[in-house]
Amino acid sequence: MRLISTYPQSWTSHYLHSRYEKIDPVIHQARGGQEPFNWDAHGADLELSTQQRQLMDEATQFGIHCGFTIPIHGSTGTFAALTFASDERRPLFFRLIDRYDRVLQLIAVFFHLHACRKLADGRIVDGVALSRREMECLKWAARGKTAWEIGRILGISRHTAAYHRDNARMKLGVKTVIQAAVRLALSRPSLFT
Repeated sequence: MRLISTYPQSWTSHYLHSRYEKIDPVIHQARGGQEPFNWDAHGADLELSTQQRQLMDEATQFGIHCGFTIPIHGSTGTFAALTFASDERRPLFFRLIDRYDRVLQLIAVFFHLHACRKLADGRIVDGVALSRREMECLKWAARGKTAWEIGRILGISRHTAAYHRDNARMKLGVKTVIQAAVRLALSRPSLFT
């Protein structure tokens, strides 16, 4: 799980240390649905277990009283959610949410795409995310290196180098390593200058 947050650091540290993502009712609802939803830490909008009630009570101690959460489900089964939360009580916050809900959904999608690109550390090739090792092996293959040579350069076995290189090829949806290397070179010319 990755958390990008403007919540107080003390709350996010406590949340992650307590592993609250496993019981968070907002996360559970977002995972299970596609539609954005409002929630209230006082439980007015959610059915809560004892542990979930404790989590929400602790959230209010950090100034988190209500929110609007936008689930984002990827085509490969990935999941993210963007929450706009407030320390204000419900009426004012939710009037603003109602007025701008579509704009907030658009912001959520763009923010998610931007965050994915940043978190991938430049490992996106034609919209496909490659692992760090897949990118390294494909980059060396694009420079004409064999699996054996890539293995020697990276300190891994020939089989491991071939495995990562071939995974990159399959993710890119091409038949040959040369085609994958060309796609990498065309999408990231700065790697080869």
